Amino acid sequence: MNTASRNDSMRGSGRVMGGPTTHRIVVLGAGYTGMLAAIRLARRTRKLDVQITLVNPSSRFTERLRMHQVAAGHELADYQIPEILAGSGVEFVQGWASSIDPEAQRVYLDGTATLHYDELIYALGSSTDTSIVPGAADHAWTLNDPRTAHRFSEHLALVAANGGTVAVCGAGLTGIEAAAEIAESFPGAKVTLISSTEPGAMMGDKARAYLNKALDRLGVAREIGQAVTKVLPDAVELADGELVSADLTLWTTGVRVSPLATQAGIETDARGQIVVDPTLRSVSHPTIHAIGDAAAVRQAWGQIHGTCQSGLPTAAYTADAIARRLKGKSVEPFRFGYFHQPVSLGRKDAVIQFTKADDTPGRFYLTGRAAVLYKEGVSSSPVPSFKLSKKMTVSVQLSKGGKATRQTA
Repeated sequence: MNTASRNDSMRGSGRVMGGPTTHRIVVLGAGYTGMLAAIRLARRTRKLDVQITLVNPSSRFTERLRMHQVAAGHELADYQIPEILAGSGVEFVQGWASSIDPEAQRVYLDGTATLHYDELIYALGSSTDTSIVPGAADHAWTLNDPRTAHRFSEHLALVAANGGTVAVCGAGLTGIEAAAEIAESFPGAKVTLISSTEPGAMMGDKARAYLNKALDRLGVAREIGQAVTKVLPDAVELADGELVSADLTLWTTGVRVSPLATQAGIETDARGQIVVDPTLRSVSHPTIHAIGDAAAVRQAWGQIHGTCQSGLPTAAYTADAIARRLKGKSVEPFRFGYFHQPVSLGRKDAVIQFTKADDTPGRFYLTGRAAVLYKEGVSSSPVPSFKLSKKMTVSVQLSKGGKATRQTA
């Protein structure tokens, strides 16, 4: 089967694709998890009568791990999904999934075409939620889309040239990386990191101290301990009424997932994530597998939170599990434990906090040049892993959690 975009031929057809005997698997979303799941599954089932279709609105693969670099004006490699898939046997369809009918096992694309599936891998991921604070949707920028991040960088260049101000809301890993990258690339701008919690709160004391020294060196001011109550065109309002000047506001806090699953009647949690069993199948519709940020995955130590570190293992596991079932083999429950928290601090510095399975900090951490190389290795690994997965089984999981995940979640 040739890898190609069938978007043009599908438009207006309204027809159902796939033959009556082929086992049809549709993967929704070509982010980190969807790409790996489709390619790995194609290799695992290459001797079976299986058709795998990967659906995504854009033909360009988005490196979400590097969106803070785009926001700071750096250009990334142009990875095209059909080129990555070439030779895998996966068929690429460019289009928006507008709805799912889980009873009829069909996905509707752009309202003009239909894909029938025997099994669906739901990998639509997540985005930053700008609905939680008034004004954020109207006046704040996000890193949800590379085109938006690129436009932000153009405005940022003008703001920095005039000695303007930039507010980065949210001191999670994304907010920290964005604030540091912007401050390093545009020293003419005054950057303020705003958060109700301390930057690096998830890290150990020594790693957090190093992180804060790096932010000081880069000139990043911090407003800590105050929630943002409103985003204005030229400022951010804090809970105590203080206004923090912001010619540009970057919003990096809060997570939302696609409402598609909930709208389709698939069982989801309060956040809209698909509730899955220990083998990552929907508890309400077992022909649907949810991976990455789209899935509410529980382990014995608690619920997984969305990161590439946890998402890729869910994708690899699901590909292997589907292949095993098609071959009549048993499937063991999914096991995962966190291993590290890698944080870039501009292009020349980084800190890596190694963790326990539940993502709480461990004893060890890495800083400086060694951490920069480590972080770059993490950020650059997905695309080569995709390409290599067409030929061999690639390990994408650093830890299964050890004792913390041996008991049933």
